[in-house]
Amino acid sequence: MNRSILMLALVAALGLSACERQPTVVTVPAPVAEPGPAGPQGEPGVQGNTGYTGQTGAQGDTGYTGETGQTGETGETGQTGETGTGTTVIVEPTPPPKTN
Repeated sequence: MNRSILMLALVAALGLSACERQPTVVTVPAPVAEPGPAGPQGEPGVQGNTGYTGQTGAQGDTGYTGETGQTGETGETGQTGETGTGTTVIVEPTPPPKTN
């Protein structure tokens, strides 16, 4: 009988310890981070390198010289004046420009 009571106590201990218990959940509030004042302005950065400017294009060829135009036709000869009519036309040349 000593063994049966011992066995019964072991089975009872295992039975009670095997019961599912709900764990206790403790929620710890997280600290709220508040922004502080702005810090001093940093130093300016280093200026970057100049980019690649590309290659210069090839110079174009010189164009062809045009053809000489055709010579104009010679005008007709004027009529010969009559002699003895007594009218003379005198055309004065323009005076040369004055130079200082």
